[in-house]
Amino acid sequence: MRAKTVLPAVAMTAVSMVLTLAVVVMWLGRAVPWPVALVVGLGIDGGWLATLAYERRLAAQGDHSTPVTVVGWCFGLLAAGVLIAHALTAGSSPGAWLAVAWLPIAAKALWLVHGLWERTALTPAALGAIRGIRQEARDEAAVARARLRAEASTEETRLTAVTEAGARVARVQAKTAQTLSRAWSTLECARDGEDTGRALTSVTRPVTPGVTAHWNLPVWGRSEPVPALESAPALSDDALDAVVDQIRHSEDPALSYREMAARFRATGHAASEVRLRAAWKRVV
Repeated sequence: MRAKTVLPAVAMTAVSMVLTLAVVVMWLGRAVPWPVALVVGLGIDGGWLATLAYERRLAAQGDHSTPVTVVGWCFGLLAAGVLIAHALTAGSSPGAWLAVAWLPIAAKALWLVHGLWERTALTPAALGAIRGIRQEARDEAAVARARLRAEASTEETRLTAVTEAGARVARVQAKTAQTLSRAWSTLECARDGEDTGRALTSVTRPVTPGVTAHWNLPVWGRSEPVPALESAPALSDDALDAVVDQIRHSEDPALSYREMAARFRATGHAASEVRLRAAWKRVV
């Protein structure tokens, strides 16, 4: 995995260094002796290579130096500037030289990507643990989705069954109401008909002369409640005293208040607790 990022960076660096050296020798070789141009080219490439090596050493130690990084980018920009200047001053095919002028910057960018990869790289054990955790999370999510779908399907089936049952009940009630309505109409027609009244009169006159038969329709619906029975009138104080005294002396020795009150209510008399205690005090 490490070779996937370091090999392109190394290849791009080598190509850009060779190209920079060749351009410097060809460009400056016209004005100065070629050994001087060679020294200038090697100085640019050497400075770039030295800063790159130092950056890689710091990265291997888990450290970072901003000045070294700035110096390395300066060498890369200098190499790119040399290529761009040569392309602009070249008499023939300047476009081809401009097309390769970005190689030093690309090489520095590849080394930056490789450094980021090294800072975020994980061991195979950690990657396996991460894969296991993600797989477990996917499994739990799939089980939860399946459970929700099953619950939704069950609820839909239950609602459908309840709705169908309610519809059947409504149809039965409507049919029953229609049947009762027809029966009611038939009874009412029979009650109000002249032939029916004449037949009932002929049947009941021999038994009860002078009485015309009349019968009511059966009750259909809620019936009227039966009125409650009226309570017995309350006893006067004298009558209450007499009843209490009679119950108290019904046995020998005389009954206590609790026993007298129980027998008082058992015999069907009614009086409030306050009046009953007042009568007991007056009698005693």
